[in-house]
Amino acid sequence: MDQTVQTVKKTIGPVRKTGRFALSPLNQRRWAGFKANRRGYWSMWIFLFLFIAAMLAEFIANDRPILISYKGEILAPVFIDYPEEIFGGFYAVTDYRDPVISEEIEANGWMLWPPIRYSYRTANVDIPTPAPAKPSWMYTKEERCKKYDKGADDERCVLGNWNWVGTDDQARDVAARLIYGFRVSVLFGLILTAASAVIGVSAGAVQGYFGGWVDLIFQRLIEIWSSIPVLYLLMIIAAVLPQGFWILLGIMLAAVLVGEFCRHCTGGIFACS
Repeated sequence: MDQTVQTVKKTIGPVRKTGRFALSPLNQRRWAGFKANRRGYWSMWIFLFLFIAAMLAEFIANDRPILISYKGEILAPVFIDYPEEIFGGFYAVTDYRDPVISEEIEANGWMLWPPIRYSYRTANVDIPTPAPAKPSWMYTKEERCKKYDKGADDERCVLGNWNWVGTDDQARDVAARLIYGFRVSVLFGLILTAASAVIGVSAGAVQGYFGGWVDLIFQRLIEIWSSIPVLYLLMIIAAVLPQGFWILLGIMLAAVLVGEFCRHCTGGIFACS
């Protein structure tokens, strides 16, 4: 304990506060105490790195090039859906992994691909074995490239088309799905926490401020809603409504967190009044 205190004191040094956005002395001591916990400090930076990488998932794992130079024109497929007729095709949306399209573009320009040339829903039709397939690095070059037209000499049999951690049972790249799935999971938790805090604190403040019948009615509604089994509620709503990110977020927001925030915030308002 004494060693931790000494570490905190040495880390923070003299308390100074300069500038509009400088930390207060109390927050400086808190930050210094957090930095003294090396495991937590480095875990924060690892999480931030993974979160930023996941937010840029389209530039890391995508079945579209980031940039294309075609006949002197610069295109950005990662942002815009270009029709295939630009490249001599006839589909409404271009499949840039199609050998015909890729050869046409390469013959008249170049493509800048992400490190992983698969999105979370892209099926790899060139895997050497039936799905789910092993990671590409576990195959020999001949096995890995045998589904391509020219075998091991095919220009499409490159690192960008590898499945670094294999594929799932629908031949979708697991690495790409991990990146996109991590982003969805973290954003879901952050949005759910922020929204429940805002709604819960606001409703709890209204209850605590007005009191009386307003608080009584709110509390009874919260208790009725909280008494409903969440699992059965989720199953019923999932059977009625289409599945989606925002629908699940709304269910979790209404079923779990708002009531707890309202209850705690109401108590806090009463305690301060």
